[in-house]
Amino acid sequence: MNKWILLLSMLFMTGFPAYAIEGPSLSLGKTLFESTELGTKGRSCTGCHPGGKGLNMVGDFNDTELKDIINACLRDALDAAMISLESQEMNALVAYVRTFQKIQ
Repeated sequence: MNKWILLLSMLFMTGFPAYAIEGPSLSLGKTLFESTELGTKGRSCTGCHPGGKGLNMVGDFNDTELKDIINACLRDALDAAMISLESQEMNALVAYVRTFQKIQ
């Protein structure tokens, strides 16, 4: 019990709660989008979508559909593990990918 209290205290003192409350950020999404560390093929999302190429129609999809599409790309194109649909990382990727959506 004391170990949990100590661990929680350390997390609060290091600013962890502020990061967790902040939610998905575009900078995290951009970092993940450009990372070659997501999968095992040494490629990133920018390999197929430089400058957001091919992503201008993401506005046609709701968040659930877009998350499924992102996971399919991670799995198939990058040979990466799929990301939890409710994770901060997935929400950050969705937010970043939406920056490429065509404004109508």
